[in-house]
Amino acid sequence: MRIGDKGEQVRLLQHKLNAAGAKPALETDADFGSKTRDAVIAFQRRHGISAIGVAGPRTLAALDGIADPKRIGQADFERAAKMLGVSVAAVAAVAEVESAGRGFLPDGRPVILYERHIFYRQAEALDSEQANIWAVKYPNLCNTRRGGYAGGSAEHHRLTTARQLDTAWAQESCSWGMFQIMGFHWQMLGYSSATAMAEDMSQSEGGQLDALVKFIQADSKLHQAMKARQWAAFARIYNGPAYKENLYDIKLARTYAHFAGVYGADEQEAA
Repeated sequence: MRIGDKGEQVRLLQHKLNAAGAKPALETDADFGSKTRDAVIAFQRRHGISAIGVAGPRTLAALDGIADPKRIGQADFERAAKMLGVSVAAVAAVAEVESAGRGFLPDGRPVILYERHIFYRQAEALDSEQANIWAVKYPNLCNTRRGGYAGGSAEHHRLTTARQLDTAWAQESCSWGMFQIMGFHWQMLGYSSATAMAEDMSQSEGGQLDALVKFIQADSKLHQAMKARQWAAFARIYNGPAYKENLYDIKLARTYAHFAGVYGADEQEAA
């Protein structure tokens, strides 16, 4: 849940935040506004959770007294900020806007999205005849066009089936974890193989955040855009040419401005 959400789940969240000691106490109006966001951030900071103001799985679990070592924490944000030479506010902004909101499914497997057109591309580069045979026989796994998404845990079924055709290409054809980084970037990110990257993405959200750091560091223009807080340039590189349609640059700028107030902004970022 995040700012703008409404309904009974928000009301329950407000009750739990009040029970956890929210100050000032929240009005349980079922409207996730700025006061509820601030209460979420305060709770997250007290419990070592990445304080981005979104009531995700770890925050909800912590409110219920349940700890999950796989979830990202405040220390992970601070480590990522240090590695990138930016403020925690900049990392928090990217995490809130660019992440899938969670890195793992309820069953403990990492969040993935299988891209059949990437599998075709990877296969076609080495064996175009085989790629075309598979495209005819298994169009939901190997295709010149994107699509065929099943969502959630069903994406793992697609991945498992594609692995029977080729394990490496299947893993390279998935976007992994909170930040949905494509598996075909494994070499650029310093992994020994696509399998090694998949295994790392399956360990923790902290590992997924480390992959994001490596991804940004590997692209000097993306890294500089983040340092300079040039959010349109960052969104264009990270999200592609359609970034304006989804207002990613505006969302990043607004979210950064908010977190600069929470964490403070480092004016040396742009140096």
